[in-house]
Amino acid sequence: MGMTIAEKILARASGKKHVAPGEIVEAGIDVAMVNDITAPLTVDALRGLGVKKVWDPKRVVVVFDHQAPATSIEAARDHVELRKFVAEQRIPNFYDVNEGICHEVLPERGFALPGRLIVGADSHTCTYGALGCFATGIGSTDMAAVLATGGLWFRVPESVKISVEGRLKQRVASKDLILRIIGDVGADGATYRSVEFAGKGMRGISVAGRMTVCNMGVEMGAKAAIVPPDELTKRWLAGRARGSYKPVHSDRDAAYAEELSYDAARLEPQVACPHSVDKVGAVREVDGVEVDQAFLGSCTNGRLEDLIDAAKILKGKRVSKRVRMLVVPASREVYLEALSRGVLKTFVEAGVLVESPSCAACMGGHIGILAPGEICISSSNRNFRGRQGSPEAEIYLASPATVAASALKGKITDPRDV
Repeated sequence: MGMTIAEKILARASGKKHVAPGEIVEAGIDVAMVNDITAPLTVDALRGLGVKKVWDPKRVVVVFDHQAPATSIEAARDHVELRKFVAEQRIPNFYDVNEGICHEVLPERGFALPGRLIVGADSHTCTYGALGCFATGIGSTDMAAVLATGGLWFRVPESVKISVEGRLKQRVASKDLILRIIGDVGADGATYRSVEFAGKGMRGISVAGRMTVCNMGVEMGAKAAIVPPDELTKRWLAGRARGSYKPVHSDRDAAYAEELSYDAARLEPQVACPHSVDKVGAVREVDGVEVDQAFLGSCTNGRLEDLIDAAKILKGKRVSKRVRMLVVPASREVYLEALSRGVLKTFVEAGVLVESPSCAACMGGHIGILAPGEICISSSNRNFRGRQGSPEAEIYLASPATVAASALKGKITDPRDV
């Protein structure tokens, strides 16, 4: 019996020729990532173990993004202590408050490569699977074990294959695709499974779009979300990749626990309604719901093409007077490119607030907190009660185009109607 991409990567990392779902393996980690929210607990646990040195400083990536810049005295204190830790451990891959979101920075800087096994102390680490690697989120104390030993045990997950055919139509995005899939599969429908997104339709989606799809794999419970690497992957990594890599693909006779199929050409704009990511329907079904805030950003949809999609809708117009719209580029690289192309100018002229790269409103930090009774249309990945502020607020998840169209009209709007 052949193996899936996930099985092949875990087999290689654990020094085995073959692994099967359910098998427990001890695997060597290629890259480990922590951020400013999860790292303090990891460092405390590491010191509690009496570990003086991380196993390999060059394979550790530290990013300040959730509370960047510091949102409180406590956060500022954590930043100071983590900077000291980075210095004493001589970790070269440190990205301070000015660099952006970990799940954008790490791929941009060439750490996420096909065939690698990557762990991050953040649930949306599965984003990197867009580049053909097995990437998964782990807890802060598990991360302490990784930093101490360079390894971690895994139960080899079952794999699910989702084949996407056809091409997305104008103003229908990869976000709409993954929302529809989550709506069908359910928030726990892929728990501890590796979801493999394949087919001609996926090959026609940009790397940024693939990141959006894989980012939300965890929202249906997936352990990992992977897009088979192809020429598009290779071109995107040119000039970025840190070292050589060997693409991995599933064998033709690989076994899948389940196989699903979607026709992207038949898809229309989707929205996840409060307070569950899998409460999904067509935007037209909630058309007209008034919104107080529109948020464009996050590790799901803060990339350049997302900003461009929204700017096309807003160019030469003004957002509704009843709406505050926040745009937060996912990284400094994205910010600079959007700046040079005039995209940010379009936003500012439209009455939008453009903030520095960070997680921002996605986690309910100091930017974009919602008041009781307010409604937000957001390009982020979660709409749980209290996620962006008051538990009495409501969050609708949608594509960048839908967010922009809704900000323009002051109510949830199908982007094809503007």
